[in-house]
Order: sequence, then C-alpha cells, then structure tokens
Amino acid sequence: MLSLEAIRTAADRLSTVARVTPLEYSYAFSERTDAEVYLKLENFQRTGAFKIRGAINRIATLSPAERDAGVVTASAGNHAQGVALAATRAGVDATIVMPEHAPISKRKATRRYGGRVVLEGIDYEEAQTKAREIEREEGRTYVHAFDDEAVMAGQGTIGLEILEQQPAVETVVVPIGGGGLIAGIATAIKTQRPDVRIIGVQAAGAASVPDSLEAGEIRPRESVDTVADGIATRSVGQRPFEIIQQHVDEVVTVSDEEIALALTLLLERSKTLVEGAGAVALAALFEERFEYRDGEVIVPALCGGNIDLNVLTTVILRGLVQMGRYLKITTVLKDQPGALQGLIGIIADQQANIYSIHHERTSREIGMSDTEVEIELETHGPQHAAELLAELRDAGYEVTVEK
Repeated sequence: MLSLEAIRTAADRLSTVARVTPLEYSYAFSERTDAEVYLKLENFQRTGAFKIRGAINRIATLSPAERDAGVVTASAGNHAQGVALAATRAGVDATIVMPEHAPISKRKATRRYGGRVVLEGIDYEEAQTKAREIEREEGRTYVHAFDDEAVMAGQGTIGLEILEQQPAVETVVVPIGGGGLIAGIATAIKTQRPDVRIIGVQAAGAASVPDSLEAGEIRPRESVDTVADGIATRSVGQRPFEIIQQHVDEVVTVSDEEIALALTLLLERSKTLVEGAGAVALAALFEERFEYRDGEVIVPALCGGNIDLNVLTTVILRGLVQMGRYLKITTVLKDQPGALQGLIGIIADQQANIYSIHHERTSREIGMSDTEVEIELETHGPQHAAELLAELRDAGYEVTVEK
C-alpha cells in the first residue's frame, strides 16, 4: 500500500521540476456556497495539469537499462504531456499512444514536449492496448497513468501542499478518472489528518467507482461519454481502488451540464481556465452532491487546464444555457415585409440582446408562404428568459426553445 514516506520522497524528486501550485481563497464561491472555499490551482502546474508530478517520480525510478530502452504510455492528453516532458528532461525516449479523437491541443503539446505520438482507438482503454503492444515489441517500460505506486506517490504531493497551505482544511474534493490522483492525495492527507474528509467526484458519463464500491470489486463501464476527457476512463485502477476503499469518505457524480456551469463560472468569477476534468470538484460543491456545513473549509482540486479551444466554445455555451444567459428560439413567421419587425420589437422591449438571426424557407414542415426563424439571444438570467418567452407567447408567437 502507498505510504506517506513514498510521497515525501516524491516531493523531494519533484522540487526542481514541478511547481508548488497556489491555494487561493475564493470570495465569490464562498459566498455562493456559504462555505470557506479554497481553490487548489493545479491547472497552473507545468504542462497545465497534475500529471507531471507522477510522471517525474515514476521516471526517476527507472534502472539504467530501462532508461536506455525508453518508455511508453497511453493517455487522453494530460499524462501524455507529463510523461513527454519528464522523459525529455531525463534523456529518456518516450512513445505516447493517444485515442484517435484526443484533443488536438493535447496532441500538439505532447509532441512539443518531446514525445512521439501514436494515435490508436476510440478511448483510453483502446489506446492502452496499443501501448502494451509497443511495450512488448520494443522492450520499453510502460508508465501507467494511474495504477502505479510511484505515479500515485507523485500525485500525492498535492495533498502535502494542501495541508501546508491551509492547515484548517476540513474537506478536500478530488476528481476521479483512473484514481491515481485521489489515491495519492487521500494517502497524504488521511495518514496525517484522518479527520479531514476526502470526497471523490466522477463525471456521470464515466462513473465506475460508485458501482464498484457498492459491489466491493471493480465494475468497469462498457463505454464513456463526457466532456471531461481527462477523467474519461472505463474503470478505476486496482491499486487506486483499494486506497479509495480505505481512505475516501464518499464518491459522487456530476453531469456534463453541471461541469459546464462550473467551468463557465470559474472563467467569469475567478478568471481561471480549467478543462472539464478540472471543474468536476467545484461542480459537486455547487450542486451540493455531498453534505457540508456553513463555514466549512473546503478545497476543490482543479486538476487541469488543458482544454481544446473548440471544446471550450461549446462548454461555455452550455454553461451560459445553465445560467439562463443564452437562449436559442425558433418560431414561424409569414414570409412578408415587416413580419420580423414585430418579433424583434418584443425582444427589444424585453432588453434581450440578439446574437444572430437565421431564416429557413425550405423546410417541408412549414407553409409555402412561411419562413422559420431561429434567433440566438443573450438574456440576463432564468427569470428574464422566462419573462421574454411569456411575452412572445402572449403576443401569439409559437416559440420553441432549443435545449
């Protein structure tokens, strides 16, 4: 089982490469939740995520023969970058297998850090199968993304930092994909402060741990589907699962819509950019997935900030929808001069801002003399959106809201 001593040894190894990331008090989110919220900003880590910690520690344990043969790993993106940079700094050749649909930004970054990228499979598990083939064929050492004691020890250094930066911490909220991060953090904290709660969070579309805990054994998912690609694994690792059983107090899930809302609020209120996986801990806090009291000192771990810009656009839009700040409506008008003016007049009177207007005249679902109008709007919040829709419908418009 992973030990506190191993984590402290890892901290010494990381001291010249990895950063001690900030722990910042959030006035906005403390007010929103009535808790005392401190954000562990691991998105400020080198390579943009916590994975560099475990990668440095694992590569430091290689024998001379293993260093000469090189390493191979599988990753959706963040572990890929961590291994690539850690290996390059150590003079070790690294091959990284990534899913075919891994974010372009993460692929490019992995290559920039010196890794040779191979694209294979639809998800992490299929990429891992290919990486294991390369391990056998080329005699490389496989650096597991989470089911490895040295990797977990590296990730556990975050727990050491949290205790040092905020000794009054009462609850730490940690994302779970394969489980290496929470296994390391939980070990570092619980072995010193068993009174501190550890809450794990999974994206609902990639949640294997709740069922596994209930069954007492790992229950893999058949597939994953979540915007939080950094934690999109079908199964937690065996070693992390054993530590989760021992040290983690509760594991909860959040939806992609809730993740998008948390990510958008981080951007707007904290001016902090995270990826989907980096927002799940805060999403669980916002949605009260676990119980906490007023004034409780809570640390959500923002585990990474490597989000593809195309994905970011979609996520922000989803977040604005959740906040009631974005509305897309469709209605049918007579295709004649002045028809649009009445509709726009109501929108203007309600002080909603129009982003775009699109006319569709070829749909078979409307009359030959009609036009379908789709309008994207900025609204002030859920109440404002509801008032606008009520005004339009009272005026006789049949309005459909796109979800």
